[in-house]
Amino acid sequence: MSLVSVPRTIWWKIIGYALPPRCPGCGVIVEDDHRFCLTCWSSMRFLSEPCCDRCGTPFDHDRGEGALCGACLSDPPVVGRARAVLAYGDIARTVALRLKYARRIGLARLIAGQMGRFVPVEGRADMLLIPVPLHRWRLWWRGFNQSALIADHLGRLSGIAVEKEALLRTRRTPPLRGLDPGQRKKTVRGAFSVCPSRKDRLMGKTIILIDDVHTSGATADACARILLRNGAAAVHLICWARVLPETAAEAD
Repeated sequence: MSLVSVPRTIWWKIIGYALPPRCPGCGVIVEDDHRFCLTCWSSMRFLSEPCCDRCGTPFDHDRGEGALCGACLSDPPVVGRARAVLAYGDIARTVALRLKYARRIGLARLIAGQMGRFVPVEGRADMLLIPVPLHRWRLWWRGFNQSALIADHLGRLSGIAVEKEALLRTRRTPPLRGLDPGQRKKTVRGAFSVCPSRKDRLMGKTIILIDDVHTSGATADACARILLRNGAAAVHLICWARVLPETAAEAD
């Protein structure tokens, strides 16, 4: 029997035996692809309601529909609503870093699948998924934009169009790690623009920004500000992990 004539099901069994699925968090063998082991799963803090209606910061108890946290009341973000799958922690960080730097691009599908629960069911025809862009030099060095990979998978899952050319990072910015919120805002100010030939794609649309990690919100707000100035009706954010206020120092 030639190798070409081997049935596909047998091939998958051979591959599964030689390369068994592993937990995205710790690498131990698990039953199926894109599944976490019980230890990693138990240590992950999934974010949901009750939370701040604007930024998604979790509340200890239900404060009622539309309740906002103190930070959003005192200094409202430009992004209309931000939601994250997980609180930033060891497993969330590991998955994000493996996607970004270890070229484990299959993790983008896992992340998109988890993000799907935050995508509104109604009005998807008037929505656009836009990944937070990388500067061209960073894109050249890394070879891909992890947020764009996630957006592509989420677009296929949700049926929402993905627009990767409209929003541009026109100025290379240094890493924001270690900067306070004010410094982060200053660093990304004016770093984004809209491609003139793609501006018409934004008019009247609800934009869902896609990113991997949400820290202070400076980058998302800078993106939202320029998108709103160029005709977007609203800008929201969905990401993989969110750094909570009580763990911000640890994340830096």
